[in-house]
Amino acid sequence: MVFSSIPFLYYFLPVVLVLYFIAPRCLKNPVLLASSLVFYGWGEPKYVFLMVLTVLQAYVFGLLIEKNRGKFLSKLYLVLSVLFCLAGLLFFKYADFFIGNFNAVTGLSLPFLRLALPIGISFYTFQILSYIVDVYRGGVPAQKNPVNLATYVALFPQLIAGPIVRYSDIEKQLVCRSHTFEKTAQGIKRFMIGFGKKIILANTLGGLCEGFLVSSDLSVLYYWLYAVSYMLQIYFDFSGYSDMAIGLGKILGFDFLENFNYPFISKSITEFWRRWHMSLGSWFRDYVYIPMGGNRVNKGRWLFNIFTVWFLTGFWHGAEWNFILWGLYFGVLLVLEKFFFLDKLKKIGELSRVYTLFFTAISFMIFSGNNLEGAVRHVAGLFGAGNIPLVSQEFFYNLRNYGFTIIIGILGATPVPKLVWGKLSEKKNIRAVLDVLDDVLLVLLLVVCTAYLADGSFNPFLYFRF
Repeated sequence: MVFSSIPFLYYFLPVVLVLYFIAPRCLKNPVLLASSLVFYGWGEPKYVFLMVLTVLQAYVFGLLIEKNRGKFLSKLYLVLSVLFCLAGLLFFKYADFFIGNFNAVTGLSLPFLRLALPIGISFYTFQILSYIVDVYRGGVPAQKNPVNLATYVALFPQLIAGPIVRYSDIEKQLVCRSHTFEKTAQGIKRFMIGFGKKIILANTLGGLCEGFLVSSDLSVLYYWLYAVSYMLQIYFDFSGYSDMAIGLGKILGFDFLENFNYPFISKSITEFWRRWHMSLGSWFRDYVYIPMGGNRVNKGRWLFNIFTVWFLTGFWHGAEWNFILWGLYFGVLLVLEKFFFLDKLKKIGELSRVYTLFFTAISFMIFSGNNLEGAVRHVAGLFGAGNIPLVSQEFFYNLRNYGFTIIIGILGATPVPKLVWGKLSEKKNIRAVLDVLDDVLLVLLLVVCTAYLADGSFNPFLYFRF
């Protein structure tokens, strides 16, 4: 089940909210857990058992780690739990990748497993790992109530596409959280903004991107139009999902951390990754980079740490070489910035934004390829490789059909609309009108998005792949 669907919006969510708010405090987590398991099992019921088993091992090992803190057994239980989590992730997500590469190197023909990828396994695995490691470090106590721990992992707002919520951030909220009309209103508004991003912008731009991939009338400018559209589609798809997750969390009394902060206004790649998918970046920083020594080591080891993290960041996104190349590409850019020209970027002002967008666009073309060959073809197309023409009829056709949406998307990817709305709200004679207009726009947004869904328009969630 996905947020951007009629069954979720008009059947599942209303029933869950009614049951949740009429339930006494002691039953709110069981209601959320049961609802989340139904939500997760909607498409692939068999994988519910995998998630439950992963949660149970984390619960047991968490208690054992705490009981034996300071002893060798504590580290042993940590290692066993981590191996259990990673084994499931590696088996379901990467088995065929390893088999394919083994066959290519050895000349053998081992059969592929062709396993269906459990939705959200990358996200909930990282959440469980953060819990286990934090218990081992003594940052949080082991959760004594298995329902509370399972609720944390399976909580449906953030279960299948993040943000990656750490146990330490919502530990107290699992036991005691506030529900107010103001917080609920904020949650509804945030959900609807994300809903609009996803349905109106991401899905519409997705139509252009799908058309590009099957087009036989390619050109340099068409490649660049695709690059810009794909960047915006990914951003509005994923940030829209994060907005919906944060909004639903507020309705249910949880405060999830932000996951995006206008990354496309960045003045360096370093800044871009402080603004893009922040929960993933901070996870790798705190659970991989810093434990490896971070930058508190000699230069050679520091470079090794950086490229290890970015190799893993790319590999986390998918079991293909183009994702690994994508991660290492960012690793190279970040190293170059750190060693050579991060200070110079600060001196060139707004041109640094052009630099960042240019190299980010190339990164998304690497990302969009289904494999390494596709990534190379997409990047080469940006620069006219293969003697493709500068322009084509399909470029003009798509520019005419999608140009307005792209302009709205570019503006929406900046803080400009929020700043303008905020400035207008400061004027007393306009504030009352904006308060009414705010509610009207949210209702109108719901109607328009529902119409899109009822029409059966293009409606994937890209990050389900990862």
